[in-house]
Amino acid sequence: MCYPDDMNIAFLFPGQGSQFVGMAADLAEVYPRVAETLAQADEMLGLGLSALMREGPAEALTATEVAQPALLVHSLGISRVLGQAGVAPMMVAGHSLGEYSALVAAGVVGFPAALRLVRERGLTMAAAGAETGGTMSAILGLDDAAVEQTVTEAAQVGTVVVANYNSPGQVVISGEVPAVRRAEELAKAAGARGALPLKVSGAFHSPLMAPVAERLQAALEQVPLEQASVPLVSNIDAQPRTGADEIRAALMCQITGSVRWADSIRRMVAEGVELFVEVGPGEVLTKLMKRIAPEAEAISTSTVEGVQQALKRLL
Repeated sequence: MCYPDDMNIAFLFPGQGSQFVGMAADLAEVYPRVAETLAQADEMLGLGLSALMREGPAEALTATEVAQPALLVHSLGISRVLGQAGVAPMMVAGHSLGEYSALVAAGVVGFPAALRLVRERGLTMAAAGAETGGTMSAILGLDDAAVEQTVTEAAQVGTVVVANYNSPGQVVISGEVPAVRRAEELAKAAGARGALPLKVSGAFHSPLMAPVAERLQAALEQVPLEQASVPLVSNIDAQPRTGADEIRAALMCQITGSVRWADSIRRMVAEGVELFVEVGPGEVLTKLMKRIAPEAEAISTSTVEGVQQALKRLL
């Protein structure tokens, strides 16, 4: 495949929070591969997932145990459409849950196994959140070091860590409610533009997710992983990996570790990626690109219009 201007392309896969009622509905009407992916998910899960994606209600779709497989299905339906057209990335990465979509795109694991893993991941994360509580908050307008300092000080109140290094000036913290609230106060006192509590069912990417990590480790150990066809840039340290054992080990750390998204993008730029394609619902990652690497081009493929524009750009 010869891309415009011989551009090096990476696929980015969004994570939880990008779901919306109506997701993939227009795509399924136009692209048989998307309709096929939805039908496969319905059959495998016995959940009526496609109806929830299409019709909601929003509360049901937002539930962690539903949102996660919905995101995987939407992303991989689009990935199949792009692949059928001959579009292939030189690297892949996914934000948190999106890393599982990236696994499939890189040939590390098949769609059925990924769907089972993601369903298990969502169920156990929801259960852990209900049992241990916890919350998350986006700190806006402070650099990474300043947020890390507030987290260190707030840890005197309870467990709180940096969950996501999303972009310069947007860092997400996670942990026990009193400690997160204290960190918010400290961040505002340090000059943060704002602290935005997130609507989540638990303290994701924190030590409070340790029970999930244990169950997911057991599930991952049962799933055969293959050598990646292209490097997958891992959330935990922004390092590209192709070996199955290395990828499995990184995934096991992901559930309680920080998502180093900004560093992941910078690593891909350093490796020569010039065009980033957000493969899945919404355009959260496309917007983050403007703050992380404004010199790089980013496009989203959330809807039929987005996919058509992407294909026109890429072919």
